Parts: sequence; structure tokens; C-alpha cells
Amino acid sequence: MTPAAPPVEIRELVLPMLANHHGTLFAGQGLQLMAKVAFMAARSLARQEVVMAAARDINFLSPIPIGHVLTLRGQVVRLGRSSMTVQVTGLAEKAGAPAESVLGGEFELVAIDAEGRPSPIEP
Repeated sequence: MTPAAPPVEIRELVLPMLANHHGTLFAGQGLQLMAKVAFMAARSLARQEVVMAAARDINFLSPIPIGHVLTLRGQVVRLGRSSMTVQVTGLAEKAGAPAESVLGGEFELVAIDAEGRPSPIEP
């Protein structure tokens, strides 16, 4: 089933503490931010706690230099009984320049109950 849930969006300024030795966003930090927006989108739709089960098709399309603003958008694109797929996309922009698509990926999350077991997602 495809849910009708609004996307979740976060914005992050790429500061030196998020960068690698090349002066661009460190991939591990980018993946952490992607996982965060995926979690927020899934939990918002499920209205209960969720955990990540998988991440796939993670693509870093362009380097993101220090000083750019990274906008990440998470959208639930598939809803199962207790699991869901969240598509994450990222755009980077420098002041005065158009935004550029820079990363993306898919995340599988599972709704859980108080004991940490898969829990059905109520429509």
C-alpha cells in the first residue's frame, strides 16, 4: 500500500565538524542525517516507535562543501503490515545559487511495540 503522508524535511548547514579532510560533508555524517530524516518520516506515519531494518541504494552524487545548506526530505513510499520504505533525497545549495541534487537512498523501518517486537501499523 502507498501511504498518503506528507514528507518530513530537515535542513542542515555543513560546518567543519561535519566535514572530511577534503572540506566536504563526510559520508558517514551524511548517512546519519539521512537515517534521521527516514526515522522521523516513519515514526510520524506509524505514530509509534520504529527501528531501522535496512538501508539500500545509498548514493552520494556530488560533494557538499562546507558552508552549503543540505535539505533532506524523507517520504514514506511503501507501507506494509509493520514495515515501511522511506525514500530520502538531498539537495544542497550555496547562497545565491540554485539547489543541486546531491544524495539519496531508501530505508526500511519497522514499527515496534514496548518489547521491541514488530507491531502492526494502524491506518
